[in-house]
Amino acid sequence: MSDFKPVYSPIKDHAEELAKAEAGVARMADERNDRWYPKFHIASNGGWINDPNGLCYYNGRWHVYYQLHPYGTQWGPMHWGHVSSDDMITWRREPIAFAPSLEEEKNGVFSGSAVIGDDGKPRFYYTGHRWANGIDGSGGEWQVQMLAEPTDDTLNSFEKKGMVVDCPRDKVHWHFRDPKVWKTNGVWYMTFGVSSAEQRGQMWLYTSDDMVEWTFKTVLFEHPDPDVFMLECPDFFPVTDKDGNEKWVIGFSAMGSKPSGFMNRNVNNAGYMIGTWEPGGAFIPETDFRLWDCGHNFYAPQSFNTTPGDTASNTDGRQIMYGWLSPFVAPVPMQEDGWCGQLTLPREVFLGDDGDVHTVPAAEVEGLREDTKEFGAVEVASGTEFTVADDAEALEIELTIDLKNSTAERTGIKVHATEDGSYTYVAYDDQIGGVVVDRQANKYGDRGYRMAPLDPAELEAGELKLRVFVDRGSVEVYVNDGHQAMSSYSYAAEGPRAVRLAAESGDLKVASLTTHHLKSIGLE
Repeated sequence: MSDFKPVYSPIKDHAEELAKAEAGVARMADERNDRWYPKFHIASNGGWINDPNGLCYYNGRWHVYYQLHPYGTQWGPMHWGHVSSDDMITWRREPIAFAPSLEEEKNGVFSGSAVIGDDGKPRFYYTGHRWANGIDGSGGEWQVQMLAEPTDDTLNSFEKKGMVVDCPRDKVHWHFRDPKVWKTNGVWYMTFGVSSAEQRGQMWLYTSDDMVEWTFKTVLFEHPDPDVFMLECPDFFPVTDKDGNEKWVIGFSAMGSKPSGFMNRNVNNAGYMIGTWEPGGAFIPETDFRLWDCGHNFYAPQSFNTTPGDTASNTDGRQIMYGWLSPFVAPVPMQEDGWCGQLTLPREVFLGDDGDVHTVPAAEVEGLREDTKEFGAVEVASGTEFTVADDAEALEIELTIDLKNSTAERTGIKVHATEDGSYTYVAYDDQIGGVVVDRQANKYGDRGYRMAPLDPAELEAGELKLRVFVDRGSVEVYVNDGHQAMSSYSYAAEGPRAVRLAAESGDLKVASLTTHHLKSIGLE
């Protein structure tokens, strides 16, 4: 056994800090405006949230933690919020899990992940954050990797063990965070994002025999773009292709990438590569960088593999991902409402027969459906609209467009359509061969549009399948069984929120149309 001990240096009483944080969230929740507050997406009842953290299935419950600033609706000193569910349909709020209380994390308990150890118990790894000058970010950041262990099976109470990986500050330019831990061939591995001394975005690889003492092994991956200076929220997991071969997916949120055509249009961009990995070595990419999500507001996703052998329905072996709908670009009107930020739906990640990654809503999401309306085939003449719903706060739309028999240059579905002419348009644009989320008619918030490209084979097939989830203040789109996804805020204007099919410069033929009203997940 190693005699290594994590560095543990308390400066505040953790229980007292948690109680203060709970009170801070409660104050904002008391005055919260629910005009855009989600019915079926995870959000804090007050305050600011960002990255999903600590995702796991344990003791019969799904657990989702998230970065939380409990004292305001802008980013601030990070805590960990927590919700849990026994069915991934209805969720309950749990006590705030972490607040800054150690010297190494005095300016924030940053992102991290959970993993089930050999003893069947979870371990939580996260980044302790402090400003290098003790005041603000002007002098850089000092970030280290921390360990915490739950003290009961509810995963509501934790014992912080302290720092297990210090930052070699002579080899790192400030950023050193967001640990992901897994086991392969009897060895525990940890990777996290790093900005090297040369300001190159990298992921480093550490190994351990006991999950406590960690040793640097190698640089797992360096982004080939010299403009990318940091790889936040890294992910790394195996998948199997249609021939039964193992591939590895490396995911990260690239800071510093420049826009190029329809790519990298957001402030920072979360994506992946597919390739191979021999344990202990470097990742070898076989594809280019591809976006996890082509919408305006997707960042910092995290995934976990459901525990093999557990008895919960549909859990064995799935890779489940949550992302953060990130309000990076001002104006952000929900910051006036006592809360800010939400997560995506849970998504199952897998390799499609086309060899690319697909992300689809987890099967459990269908349990939110309260009623279903079958429209069958629908035709919409050029320049006209067809009303699908007069007022919809929480709606799932399944839509198959017959591309071979549609002549419209742009066609699709307008959501959050209000009497003042505001709406968000989810449309197929034949001139660019892709699906767009267009917000230029929005009354509130940032506007602009985003495009998800379709492959030539998808266009040749002559059928476009869209699955659209409309919540009070967001729209989430899955294209052709999850080959592409798009997540964007859509701040509906006042009044009834209609949903309408539309056709421009030609006719639309819909092969099938079905809607489902969705119930609340219980966090309102």
